Amino acid sequence: MNYDVIVIGSGPGGYVAAIRASQLGLKTAVIERESLGGICLNWGCIPTKALLKSAQVFEYINHAAEYGIKTAEAEADFAAVIKRSRGVADGMSKGVQFLMKKNKIDVIMGTAKVKSGSKVEVKGADGSQKEYTATSIIVATGGRSRELPNLKQDGKKVIGYRQAMVLPEQPKSMVVVGSGAIGVEFAYFYATLGTKVTVVEFMDNIVPVEDEDISKQLLRSFKKAGIEVMTSSSVESVDTSGAGCKVQVKTASGMQTIECDIVLSAAGVVANIENIGLEETGIKTEKGKVVVDQFYNTSVKGYYAIGDIVGGQSLAHVASAEGIICVEKIAGHHPEPLDYNNIPGCTYCTPEIASVGYTEKAAKAAGYELKIGKFPFSASGKASAAGAKDGFIKMIYDAKYGELLGAHMIGANVTEMIAEIVVARKLETTGHEILKAVHPHPTMSEAIMEATADAYGEVIHL
Repeated sequence: MNYDVIVIGSGPGGYVAAIRASQLGLKTAVIERESLGGICLNWGCIPTKALLKSAQVFEYINHAAEYGIKTAEAEADFAAVIKRSRGVADGMSKGVQFLMKKNKIDVIMGTAKVKSGSKVEVKGADGSQKEYTATSIIVATGGRSRELPNLKQDGKKVIGYRQAMVLPEQPKSMVVVGSGAIGVEFAYFYATLGTKVTVVEFMDNIVPVEDEDISKQLLRSFKKAGIEVMTSSSVESVDTSGAGCKVQVKTASGMQTIECDIVLSAAGVVANIENIGLEETGIKTEKGKVVVDQFYNTSVKGYYAIGDIVGGQSLAHVASAEGIICVEKIAGHHPEPLDYNNIPGCTYCTPEIASVGYTEKAAKAAGYELKIGKFPFSASGKASAAGAKDGFIKMIYDAKYGELLGAHMIGANVTEMIAEIVVARKLETTGHEILKAVHPHPTMSEAIMEATADAYGEVIHL
């Protein structure tokens, strides 16, 4: 079978690239070894948001009296929560199947291996092998849970994010190792349903990639929610020989032992680049990633790579954008390279976190003189009415030219609000323009205008 484009992997990078290729008139096939939609739709972005929504609803019910509503005592049905999440994921995967048919993309189920001479070998579940050729081959094999040397995952007591989504019963206690997006989202989910959660973070701050002010606010919110947080700490070993786990944690004040039912390893993701033929084909890798140029060409002509297996943020929307740029370049268009400093990051615990651009620390390190404004949701009428006063918006501007350098948000619905900043930065909008753009009242989003006003000494509601 000869194709113009073969995409290996059907996650948000792969299936989006395939659809765009088909739209551009290229004969396209996708090879997938597990389920259409990849990790994001089946074991990542989508099912985790379903779990988090269930936790949020449970939290609303438990605080209904604060809104003047009387309810009977709520009880979380853990099995039903998990079942709903899986149902949402299955529905999304079926949606991708529909999109493949609609766009006349061939779906080949099996495990792929790239070969020299523009060939891909596919091994089926039944052991059969077939070979396909394509003018352009895009590798989009994604990532998996990173396994730390001293924290081997057994899938039962020491688990990764996949097992955390389908545990047969709710643990009474859990240690979460790592406080990136995956770690804090699961910490919030399990703690809200009643699990005693301890978060262990090696760095000085939780959510360490975020602005330090955001980290401090999330720490306050988590402590208020009863989540124990240990920063500047590391898990040295886990003893699983007993009924539960005994976790040895190294802290600044010495070793501590924490007993729990489950340890969740949430120390990031690692790229799936092993055993897919990269070495045999001569495709260059570096530090566990495939080396590519700004249009995702690998070191071997006709072979491309996108998503978690290349440098840049390991985010679904980044993989999708890379896939579109890659395919448009293959088709002879002139796409603009992706601006990796204008990629929004979103974390869906409560309170939510959203950010884009420079942190205050990074902006200062880059030599900018700054104007910084903050507006707390405690001063927002809409936030007070919604009972969601935790958090704030922080806006960072270049003092000389008014360039919008970065925005950092923590609070209810901020993941829906960050897109305004991404578009504004893309359009090279200045602080003055944000300040003079009328924002609707009462909304959470008017805090963007208010924080900008604070940066320029014109804030009204503080």
